[in-house]
This record gives sequence, C-alpha cells and structure tokens, in this order.
Amino acid sequence: MHTYKAQKFDLPSLDGISERQIEVHLGLYEGYVKHINLLREQIADLASQDEEKYAFAIESVRRRMGFEFNGMRMHEFYFPQWEGGSAPPTAGGPLEQAMSEKYGSWEEFTHHFKTVAKSRGSGWATLAWDAKGETPHVWWTADHELGVLSDVSILIACDMWEHSYMVDYLPNEKEKYIDAFFRNLNWSGIEERFEKARTS
Repeated sequence: MHTYKAQKFDLPSLDGISERQIEVHLGLYEGYVKHINLLREQIADLASQDEEKYAFAIESVRRRMGFEFNGMRMHEFYFPQWEGGSAPPTAGGPLEQAMSEKYGSWEEFTHHFKTVAKSRGSGWATLAWDAKGETPHVWWTADHELGVLSDVSILIACDMWEHSYMVDYLPNEKEKYIDAFFRNLNWSGIEERFEKARTS
C-alpha cells in the first residue's frame, strides 16, 4: 500500500511568526499525514476481515478521509509560500493584472483577502484560479473538506485555524497574524503557481 510521507520545507526566519509557532504547526501537519495513512490501513484491515460485516465501520472511516487528506494537502500549499524568503509581486505582472481586473486594484484584492481571512471561526482563506471561468476566487473554507471549490488551482492558502497563530497571538489578535502571513510571502512562488494554472 502506498504511504504518504510528510514533506520537508526550507523555511527562513519569519517576521512576526516565531520558530516555535512553525515547529508546533509542522507537528500538526505531520499528524494529518500520519492519520491519512492510518485511515487507509484501517479500511484495508476491516475489509480483509469481513467487508460485509464491517461495512458501516469502513464507511465511517472513509468519511473521515476528506478531513485528514485535505488537512495534509492544504498545509503543503501553506508552508512553501514562505520558502526562499519574502519577495514582492511583479509590478504589472500577470498575477497583479488578473487580481486588479477582478477586484479593482492590487490593494483592493489584498484588502478583500484579509477581510475573508478575518471571518469568524476556524478555517482557511484561499485564493484560487478557475481556469474554465478564467477568473480568480477568494473564498472561506470551513474545516478542510467543507466549502472546497472543485476543479480550481490553489494559489494562496492562509491557515486560519487557531493552531496556526496562537503560539504568537491571542484569538483577538489574528489580524496581526494575517499581516505577518502577508509580509513573509514569496510572491514569485505564487506567481509560478498562477502561471502553471493559467497555461496548463
């Protein structure tokens, strides 16, 4: 059986996000990887014992897979956004043009994204490119498996679960975390995601 392995990320020192916060967050990501493997093993074990007898148990385990798998995958979008250190977006580049066309300006796009990120509750603020519609979307995803848009390419994933910032910030200070998240983004990597999404 295929086994998923936790990826390694080459993260620099971050402005406003501590090494301890990253250490805790990476540990949680590794937990998602561990649990998607465990769930797949449980399904195989139950099926090998008596697939008919354990049909409901298998179904219950299978329902959990979306949460664990998407939790793993969303973090694999999240951490690489900081690799290579902070770098600004290309002025007038394709990504800036697309965001400005949809949201009015680059500044209005970032304001909109941050507003979505400040939504009450735990979840993710996400920017994706819809190749079929030829347009970007910013949306809020509750949990990992609820509210996910199908057939889009993720460009930015901002983790807004408390585990992503509560080593450094109180719940009522999450706006400071959002600002730190943006300060540390390497936009060249995000632009590469965009170029791949719109040309593939």
